[in-house]
Amino acid sequence: MGAGLAEPRRPCQTLPLFMTEDLPNPALLPAGFADLLPPDAAREAALVEAMMAAFAQHGYERVKPPLLEFEDSLLTGSGAAVADQTFRLMDPVSQRMMGLRADTTPQVARIAATRLAAEPRPLRLCYAGQVLRVRGTQLAPERQLPQAGIEVIGSDAIEADAEVAIVAVEALAAIGVAPVSLDVMLPSLTPALLDAAGLAPALRASLARALDRKDSAAVEAAVREAGVAMLRCLPVLMAASGPAPAALAALQQADLPPAGRALAQAAAAVIAAIARRAPGLSITLDPVEFRGFRYHTGVAFTLYGPGLGGELARGGRYISHNGEPATGMTLYPDAVLRAAPRGAEPARLFIPLGADGAAFRAQGFLTVVALSAMDTPESLRCTHSLQEGRAVALPRKG
Repeated sequence: MGAGLAEPRRPCQTLPLFMTEDLPNPALLPAGFADLLPPDAAREAALVEAMMAAFAQHGYERVKPPLLEFEDSLLTGSGAAVADQTFRLMDPVSQRMMGLRADTTPQVARIAATRLAAEPRPLRLCYAGQVLRVRGTQLAPERQLPQAGIEVIGSDAIEADAEVAIVAVEALAAIGVAPVSLDVMLPSLTPALLDAAGLAPALRASLARALDRKDSAAVEAAVREAGVAMLRCLPVLMAASGPAPAALAALQQADLPPAGRALAQAAAAVIAAIARRAPGLSITLDPVEFRGFRYHTGVAFTLYGPGLGGELARGGRYISHNGEPATGMTLYPDAVLRAAPRGAEPARLFIPLGADGAAFRAQGFLTVVALSAMDTPESLRCTHSLQEGRAVALPRKG
């Protein structure tokens, strides 16, 4: 990752004129990285702070992990699941390998297990920051992503799982993203079924790939080839994916191993707890979905916004450092930015050279003070101009 420091240019060194056309465009960024420009950068920051305020109202306390950590601490526990997505570099001070976080949840788990080890449980913690990933995906090619989220560490109560889902829904509602739908998943159910079936590695991989692709024909063919009675529920569970009541009924009737039965009971209890607190929330259940859940061990969630905006949040139950039970939800501010309604742009008041705008800032204006006689309200993108001591609205273009 590290390119090192550039060598200082010798005083006599120049670039020939014919080389200037070969110089890279300074606006060109690596694949998966982008500048966020005005006014979207300010909008995203405001949305993040509004969500953090909603978290705080529910008793979640903010932590701020570093962007870099030593590799051996960053990639332990749940962090091991994102090792293949972690950029690494050598620390020139300690001569130890460090990693740039690919996910904030493992860092919060580390803080809970070390710096906050003596604090009473359950801990309610929240965070906001950027993460960096080695690769994007076809649907989400970005490699630098903002995150904002909550974690409940030290509780295995069903109500904790319900709470992180409800708080995330309320945080989105606070910034105008509503209605949302909650998709409940059991990412460890499919591995539990495949483990109990004892399939040959090649057949197991083939069946897992078919489930991952939602290829019902391939799933049915693999189940027939396996000849294991327990796996006959897989096509049924795939077909039942949808509104929670029908999917739960299919899940309850399925022939599941003990680990799978425990997951089914947990799903029913969590969905019931969420429905009690948010009776109007649309809840669906996909029992065999497991894509993208790297370290989750129980009931997991994805939140979708109105329309076709994609995932707004993802989370669920996992094992924290030192074996502590934990659950959480990570919201994606870049997706939230696209889903949130765009409010009115703030009024920008042009202040002529030598005038004072303090009184107008107190009234809520953003003041833009001229730095020279050449500055104009139009060139500084102002909506108002200070004229004879009054803020006068300027004609809108177009």
